[in-house]
Amino acid sequence: MHDIQLIRKDPEAFDRALKRRGLAPASAEVLKMDADRRATQTAMQEAQARRNDLSKQIGEVKRTGGNADALMQEVANLKDSLAELENRARLQDKAFEEYLSCIPNRLADDVPDGKDDNDNKEVRRVGAPRDIKNPKHHFELGEALGLMDFTTAAKLSGARFTLLKGALSRLERALGAFMLDIHTKEFGYTEFSPPLLVKDEIVYGTGSLPKFAEDLFKTTTGHWLIPTAEVPLTNIVHGDIVNRDELPYRFTALTPCFRSEAGSAGKDTRGMLRQHQFYKVELVSIAAPDQSEAEHERMTSCAETVLKRLGLPFRTMVLCTNDTGFASRKTYDIEVWLPGQNTYREISSCSNCWDFQARRMNARCRRPGDKGTEFVHTLNGSGIAVGRALIAVMENGQQPDGSIVIPEALRPYMGGMEVIR
Repeated sequence: MHDIQLIRKDPEAFDRALKRRGLAPASAEVLKMDADRRATQTAMQEAQARRNDLSKQIGEVKRTGGNADALMQEVANLKDSLAELENRARLQDKAFEEYLSCIPNRLADDVPDGKDDNDNKEVRRVGAPRDIKNPKHHFELGEALGLMDFTTAAKLSGARFTLLKGALSRLERALGAFMLDIHTKEFGYTEFSPPLLVKDEIVYGTGSLPKFAEDLFKTTTGHWLIPTAEVPLTNIVHGDIVNRDELPYRFTALTPCFRSEAGSAGKDTRGMLRQHQFYKVELVSIAAPDQSEAEHERMTSCAETVLKRLGLPFRTMVLCTNDTGFASRKTYDIEVWLPGQNTYREISSCSNCWDFQARRMNARCRRPGDKGTEFVHTLNGSGIAVGRALIAVMENGQQPDGSIVIPEALRPYMGGMEVIR
C-alpha cells in the first residue's frame, strides 16, 4: 500500500515511479478519489456538528417552554443525511483502498531500467559449471533410477505434480533439514511451523490479494493455501506495534507451497521445475526502516551460503524495473546452473518490500517511551526452493552411468549415503 501523504505532496514523483514499471500515470485518479473521500468526511463532520448544536438548542427551548418541533424535524433529517454520508464514505473508502492496493511498490533508485529478464544485471558469479558430456535432465535421471514418477503423480493429481520415491524422497527431506540447520544455527533465524491455510486479510497483507487471486488455490471454507511461507511468517506482526529495539526479527520455515501457475501454460511442462505443490525454506525479516537495506544484503548472502555448501555453481542478479515483483522495492534473484538445460535458472528471490506490506498489515514499531510509531520494513527470500535444489543436485552430480553423487554436506542427512544408484 502507498502513503497517500507522499502522493499528495509530490504526485509527479508517484507517476514517474509508475512509469519506471511501464505503467500509466495514476496520481490524478488517486487524488480525485482522495478528494471525494475527504469531502464526504468533511460533510459528515459538519452534519454531526450541526446535529449536536441542534440538540443543545432543543434542550434550551424545552426548558423555556417553547416549541422545538422544527428543530427536532431538522435533527431527524440530519440523521437520515448522516446515514447516507456514512454509507457513501464506506463505499468510497473501499473503492479507494481497492484502487491503491492494485498499484505496485515504488522501486529503489538503483534498480536497473529494463523491459524483461534479459535486462537483469549480474552482481556476482560463484563456481564454474562441470564439463559434463551429454548431460541429462533431472527427469531423465530420476525416471531411469525408478525414483521419480510423473505418470502415477498424474493419475493421483493431474499435471504439474511429482511422485518421488526412496532415495530421492530422502534427498528432498535432507535438503530441507540441511537448509533449516544453516539458517537457525548459523544465521539466527527462528524456525516456525506455520498454518498452511490462511484468511483473506493475511494473503492481502503480503500483496497477493486482490490482484493475484488467480495464482492461488482457495478452499471451500474460504481459506487460501499458502503460495509461500512468506505469507504467514510476515503476518506474524499483522496489526502489531513491536519494540523497535528488538528488530530485526528473523523467521524461517520449511513448508509445502501451492500455486495455480496461472498463465504458465506450456512453460516447464516436463519434470518438476514448475509445480502446483513444492517445498521451500522461506526467510522473512521484520526490520526497522534504517535496517532494511543491510538486512536485504544479509538475507541474500544467507541464501547464497546454501548453494556454496552444496557446491552448486550460481549467479546473483539484480532484477530490472519490469521484472521486479509487485510488492518488492528491490529484488535479487539467485540462479543455479542446470546442466540439463545448459543455463542458469532462478532458485531464490530475495526482496526488500520496505513499508509496502507493513501498511497493508498495519504493522508498526516504536521504541519504549516514544509516543509516535512508524511502519516496519519487511523482507522475504527463498532460503532456498527445495525442489529446485533437488534438481540442481541431481543434474550437477550426475555420472555417466546415471548415478548421482550426493554433496558431502548432505551425506550426514542421508545416513552416510554417497551415491544414489
